[in-house]
Amino acid sequence: MRAVEVSKVLEIPDDVEIMLEGKKVTVKGALGSLTRDFSYAPISMELKGKSLKIWANWPRKKESALVGTVYAHIKNMITGVKKGFTYKLKIVFSHFPISVKVQGGMVLIENFTGERNPRKAKIIGGAKVKISGDDVIVQGINLEDVSQTAANIEQATKVKRKDPRVFLDGVYLYERREGMD
Repeated sequence: MRAVEVSKVLEIPDDVEIMLEGKKVTVKGALGSLTRDFSYAPISMELKGKSLKIWANWPRKKESALVGTVYAHIKNMITGVKKGFTYKLKIVFSHFPISVKVQGGMVLIENFTGERNPRKAKIIGGAKVKISGDDVIVQGINLEDVSQTAANIEQATKVKRKDPRVFLDGVYLYERREGMD
């Protein structure tokens, strides 16, 4: 038996402004603004004062799940414009010293297991990457951009055709948190 309605109400903090145009949500805060289009989702949204209601009438299982998904995305957007997100990765090597550089929209990982050509990882969207010592710090206000950039860096140093128990070299994620330094 299907539920009549599945809904979630998101309370908007005082220092954040949300605009709703159809299913296009724009969130503005101290660190910037984020816009996302949810027109693909068969749900309804309504902005009343300082709360945003997301619901689906007579939802099937997928539509019911989408209510929670859209709610979580908008909540992450609010957190992003208020505090931002930080992912920290550690550069690990045992024999060949790895050097990591940021060049344009790419992160170059040089001398990885003694390779001559640098491995490249793409920086997505508005994420900012900085290298300090043996740490790679990825920061930004959009959670998807920051996490995908960190994943790209980690994937670029994936060891292939070698025993992973012996060759532990790479760049590994060790901390993710809300807030930027």
